[in-house]
Amino acid sequence: MTGTHVFHRSLSQTPPVAVGGEGVYLIDSAGRRYIDASGGAAVSCLGHGHPDVIAAMHAQIDRLAYAHTSFFTTEVAEALATELVRHAPAGMSHAYFVSGGSEAVEAALKMARQYALEIGQPERSHFIARRQSYHGNTLGALAVGGNAWRRQQFAPLLIDVTHVSPCYPYREQREGESPEQYGQRLAQELDEAIRRVGPGKVLAFVAETVGGATAGVLTPVPGYFKAVREVCDRHGVLLILDEVMCGMGRTGTLHACEQEGVVPDLMTIAKGLGGGYQPIGAVLAQGRVVQAMSAGSGFFQHGHTYLGHAVACAAALAVQQVIQRDGLLAKVREDGAAFGQMLQGALGDHPAVGDVRGRGFFWGVELVQDRASKQPFDPALKLNARLKQDAMARGLLCYPMGGTVDGLHGDHVLLAPPFTATRDELQRIAALLAESVDAVTASLG
Repeated sequence: MTGTHVFHRSLSQTPPVAVGGEGVYLIDSAGRRYIDASGGAAVSCLGHGHPDVIAAMHAQIDRLAYAHTSFFTTEVAEALATELVRHAPAGMSHAYFVSGGSEAVEAALKMARQYALEIGQPERSHFIARRQSYHGNTLGALAVGGNAWRRQQFAPLLIDVTHVSPCYPYREQREGESPEQYGQRLAQELDEAIRRVGPGKVLAFVAETVGGATAGVLTPVPGYFKAVREVCDRHGVLLILDEVMCGMGRTGTLHACEQEGVVPDLMTIAKGLGGGYQPIGAVLAQGRVVQAMSAGSGFFQHGHTYLGHAVACAAALAVQQVIQRDGLLAKVREDGAAFGQMLQGALGDHPAVGDVRGRGFFWGVELVQDRASKQPFDPALKLNARLKQDAMARGLLCYPMGGTVDGLHGDHVLLAPPFTATRDELQRIAALLAESVDAVTASLG
């Protein structure tokens, strides 16, 4: 590679240079405009260049850019925490601010462990999570994550975690089994895993409320999370919900767990929290978790340099205020249903499309070589990489990934457009993606 000193994700090619953003569009240095149909990785919930967010950031920079949290709090961090707790699931009392999703998951894992110590249960040290999950790339987050490809080369560095089945009805719900029966079966599997490890040894069950990047938007079947919550309560196990990708309005409610009727003990948020305007994530914690630390050691033994960064908090507060002020949650619910119909219309009958699934502005399209058998394409074809390249050439930014089924086999495309996208723009996304799927699968012969 020549001409760059940036350690890019790919060391074989340098990506185009982004120079501007406007609404649903990103603009490169050649003047090309791309519809950002995935918000990067489901990040840009308000699109690009939103004037209210930019103004809030400017105003905060003029007052104070940074103060270390071992010395000070800031007005804007306090205001953001108050706003988040006000809209949080019942019992959530505090927000712990970090710089992104992986950091949020790491913090939640440590909170769970310290909570066990504070309440006199030091033998609890084991996490249970799900196969084909993704919780981040730091070592703790990678350990609870269940994607085989991401874990493989770093496996010797990871803590031991038990992984149970994902909620993946397209592939794993049995013939003749109702969605509710399938959910109960998965909850029973979790119960058996806890008993096998030892109920007094398990700290927490970690799960994405709606599966994200590695499995292509796995929406839970009815009753699944209620059954999971009951299992966790039965054994004194914490429920940690990862809503880094699916939360903060992405599925049509501020928190995806609202649609499941469950309340977690700890919940991680990021991406849509700050909409990409600044790096920020958070852990929302139940009052009893915070109270145990407060009454015990009196502090949380964890920290990062940029906790509660003032400009990041200002950006996130502005993003959340715009979402509330402009009624964007209702828009995501209504337009999201229409977007799903658009995708079904454009791709539902395509011979290479096995499943179209999602909620709100969070959709996945799983690609298969054969619809009847659900056989995935050969990984050697690198279908997801070809699709990304072809779509980008058409001016569409989407989020294709491989390893959908088991970490190696399977391909899907994830779509997460800005909440501000119009129905015409959503229709354009569906049409361009259909063109790209057509072209790429036809080229395979």
